[in-house]
Amino acid sequence: MTTGRRVPGAVLRQWRVLVPVVVAALLGVVLAWILRSSGGFAWVAFARVLADGVGAAVIGLAALPRLNDRLTVTWRPLAALAGVWFAAEFTVLVCEAAEIVGVPVTQLDAGDFITFLGRLSGGQIGIAILFCTGAIACYSALAFRRPDTASADLVLVFAAVALSLRPITGHMSQQMFGSVLAAVHALAAALWLGLLLAMVLVLRTRGEWAATLPHYSRLAAPLVVVVAVTGLINGLVRLGGVTSLLTSGYGRILLAKLIILCALVALGWWWRRSWVRKAADHRVTAEVSLRKAATEVLVMAVAFGLAATLAVTG
Repeated sequence: MTTGRRVPGAVLRQWRVLVPVVVAALLGVVLAWILRSSGGFAWVAFARVLADGVGAAVIGLAALPRLNDRLTVTWRPLAALAGVWFAAEFTVLVCEAAEIVGVPVTQLDAGDFITFLGRLSGGQIGIAILFCTGAIACYSALAFRRPDTASADLVLVFAAVALSLRPITGHMSQQMFGSVLAAVHALAAALWLGLLLAMVLVLRTRGEWAATLPHYSRLAAPLVVVVAVTGLINGLVRLGGVTSLLTSGYGRILLAKLIILCALVALGWWWRRSWVRKAADHRVTAEVSLRKAATEVLVMAVAFGLAATLAVTG
């Protein structure tokens, strides 16, 4: 069980942070489109960033009790978010099918969509992802009724598979160890964002932040290193050299993503020296911790928008 008293109004206010997080992620997609400066608008990136972001939230909520054994999995919101994840992944599939066929989404024929699902690898991967996200939603709904016998391990496994399937079959799959790098990058980024977002959504008291934040801070450092190294390798292999960072749309988006990553590293370093230490000593209110964590999540969401556009940029 969790420590502290639950106040319904405070709970609702914390979950409202999802609205600006979604807006920040969509702004990241728009920024990437501006930086690309050529080609049509990649509408699929909107669905992709929502799917990636909600997937990160799901894996974060499932993993959060591992940072603080006094916390339990919040099964009801987990089931709801998994349902949103399923819908977002289905939308990604529809957008990808329309792009393959060469028609607007509104003009995609059902027969063409079924053919895409059954015969092309992208469709088959999408079906597997839908199975994973649907399984998480159903299991979480059942676990809400029987929390004493439920385990978050199954959610973590299915979420990890769903988050990894598309990256391991992307453009990096043609390079040596490319699939492994892409999968590790996606999972590290999802955990980095997802755990912090889960803390914003779940933690209510000064004591909960004191018990959880230091553990997250220690875990975040290696996650950032993994995200930076794998992302840089993937990007440079795709570009073929450093010079393309400024001369190609893909390179400019990657550069913007690296700049945001550097800003997040600097912010994390500063807060680790100040906020994390004070929070661990119970010298920071829950409201201050919530505000600082939410600010970092918003910046991460912009980076996720850039990453989602990178994934669909040729």
